[in-house]
Amino acid sequence: MSIELTAQEKDLLAIAGEAAARLGIPAYAVGGFVRDKILARNTKDIDIVCIGDGLQLATTFANQFSPKPFVSLFKTYGTAQVKLTDIEIEFVGARKESYVRESRNPTVEPGTLIDDQNRRDFTINAMAIDLSVSNFGALLDPFNGMEDLALKIIRTPLSPDQTFDDDPLRMMRAIRFATQLDFVIEEKTFKAIQQMAERIKIVSQERITDELQKIMKTKQPSKGWYLLKEAGLLAQIFPVLLKLEGAETLDGIGHKDNFSHTLQVLDNLAANTEDIWLRWAALLHDIAKPNTKRFEPGFGWTFHGHEVVGARMVPKLFTQLKLPLNEHMKLVQKLVALHLRPISLTKENVTDSAIRRLLFDAGEDIESLMVLCAADITSKNQNKVKRYLQGFEMVKARIVEVEEKDQMRNWQPPITGEMIMQIFNITPSKQVGIIKDAIREAILDGIIPNEYDAAYTFMMAEAAKIGLHPANKKA
Repeated sequence: MSIELTAQEKDLLAIAGEAAARLGIPAYAVGGFVRDKILARNTKDIDIVCIGDGLQLATTFANQFSPKPFVSLFKTYGTAQVKLTDIEIEFVGARKESYVRESRNPTVEPGTLIDDQNRRDFTINAMAIDLSVSNFGALLDPFNGMEDLALKIIRTPLSPDQTFDDDPLRMMRAIRFATQLDFVIEEKTFKAIQQMAERIKIVSQERITDELQKIMKTKQPSKGWYLLKEAGLLAQIFPVLLKLEGAETLDGIGHKDNFSHTLQVLDNLAANTEDIWLRWAALLHDIAKPNTKRFEPGFGWTFHGHEVVGARMVPKLFTQLKLPLNEHMKLVQKLVALHLRPISLTKENVTDSAIRRLLFDAGEDIESLMVLCAADITSKNQNKVKRYLQGFEMVKARIVEVEEKDQMRNWQPPITGEMIMQIFNITPSKQVGIIKDAIREAILDGIIPNEYDAAYTFMMAEAAKIGLHPANKKA
């Protein structure tokens, strides 16, 4: 394995080295940039450590450009950022850290390069590239990080007990890197995580969720969730998901392990979309099965209403995880609520009314719903899988057909509540809701077409039933 730098990266590192030489201080490219270049992964960030003032180095570096790029100085943390067109460079002075057990915020003081490498989380992140003119490009690898990259191993540079005790978030990072890079966590390191899992409680939910988001964006996110479970971290950070684990048998009838099923659905979906919110919908689609599980003698296990209960759980779970309570949460909630609908349509003679209602409820998210439902087929019976997929294709075709005819996606009623109040000269009331609901149901059931004249005629008939009469002639 070798370090392959682009021409731009070589130029930028050389300029940083020249700036450091002007100040008479050593400087090094470090951390994730070095790791990713060895792995031939694309990166748009460079971290540079100097044995001196990182803020001064950043300013000296920026002064060598015309026009001069903006330098963001973070004096409290002793760091600075220089943003160029397509790359961001962060400068910091080398430091050593000491921790108190109740906090992951260290006491920091200036240090040497080896001090800085000692405080790194993993050997693969503890390598440095010398930027000095006399030794430019030399790799400094005190913990054999290059070898661990070749062996695909996640290992701490110092004792894992010390590394994780100092900063418990590193336990989450170990699992995230193992998932992102498809590496294995070294046995001693993993055992330390298992023994210290409760220490994660001192880490803020925002930092934990940031790592979960990065796991969810990986090619095979199930690996991260399985590692979290085996490490004992899942029980600390997201115990409700762990309740899905296990299969129970009564009267010779069992049900599948919904934890492994959920993660298979997640991987199935991840193979077809990078949309992280669809991935969260996959993770949460069966979240209420433990709450709704019942055994009915003579029939077997049921999870009636788990989609409804699960949808109600989504806002609370997003709040707990500090995920955004915006349209992303609403999308996940909608998909959880609707995830059984397309599957049920593959098992019956599908009516236009059923398709219209699905389009009405799903709106612009119908394609996302269909992607989730296809991922939800995890049977080992290939004939069953084939039958379901054929059913989905039929449902998709019917959706296109009905949508072209009835225009139900993002449906807007041809007669609004305001129009009803104006026509009958009434104020907001239960009567308005009755008429609006009647018109909507008539359109969804195909009793009347989705157009104004038909809706108006139907409205007049429904209004007469409850004693309403128009104030004027037809509007």
